Amino acid sequence: MNEPPFKKPVAKRTIKKTGSTFTPSIKDALSDKLKEEKEEYAAAKLNDSSGQQLNEPFTKDQFEVKWHEYLRRLNDRPALKAALSKIPEIVNEHQLKLEISNSMQNEEISKIKPDMIPFLRKELKNDNIELITDIVNKEGTDKRAYSEREKFQEMIKKNPNISLLAQKFGLSLDE
Repeated sequence: MNEPPFKKPVAKRTIKKTGSTFTPSIKDALSDKLKEEKEEYAAAKLNDSSGQQLNEPFTKDQFEVKWHEYLRRLNDRPALKAALSKIPEIVNEHQLKLEISNSMQNEEISKIKPDMIPFLRKELKNDNIELITDIVNKEGTDKRAYSEREKFQEMIKKNPNISLLAQKFGLSLDE
């Protein structure tokens, strides 16, 4: 009878940790989303009582839908979501090749792989799915023009008429 008027509800906290560096979203952990996903995955494994691997073929459209579904989970990690915004190329029916810009993106992706790959395998019903990252340097991003001469040469590459203007007005970039 003498209970306090405001009793705080007890929140269940389930934190799913896969891999050594995966950090779950606090929002997901508090909303029991991670626990529900774990139970769904366990139920799917029980339904496959034959013990055989799932190897259903999937189309590019099916894959893209599931890829975007997974990206929606990353709303609280915009840099990672941007790195994964390019849809991987499907190679050899089950290998996914993702081209990324740098090694930092590769590290971030490797942190979420233990969560992402089982999600894709379960959703697409194919236990052979693999994600391969490929760091690609885009041409033109390696070298930057720093000196006045280099900047002028880059401008001429974009518009050769600049060279004619420099000659006409007697402009020189010699030091």
